[in-house]
Amino acid sequence: MTSYTVLKLIHVVTASISITGFFIRGIWMIQSSSILQKRWVKIAPHINDTFLLLSAAALVIITAQYPGPAIWINAKMAALLLYIVLGTVALKRGKTKGIRIISWCFALLTFAYIAMVAISKNAFPVI
Repeated sequence: MTSYTVLKLIHVVTASISITGFFIRGIWMIQSSSILQKRWVKIAPHINDTFLLLSAAALVIITAQYPGPAIWINAKMAALLLYIVLGTVALKRGKTKGIRIISWCFALLTFAYIAMVAISKNAFPVI
């Protein structure tokens, strides 16, 4: 297995874990579950997302696609920043449950966009 293959596998697996965890935490938020206050629920996503971001950075470096002509990577990074902001509002900073639920839904849509861009390697995967 090449280093690219290993890094891509790590990236895909940690991305899958990340969105699954975010989805579950969103359900717990909607249910006002006390599970959200558990220490492991607060720490585990940060550990996983660290590996996700490190694998992404390593992939970009070994493929020499950033900065430069890889517009899809720029789109993915911009969407990632939006996803982080929406996720923070959804799970921490939203003042009302309604705002948190709407932010959670938009964060899920943003993640779907990120995945479509990653698969298609096109900043406009729907067009």
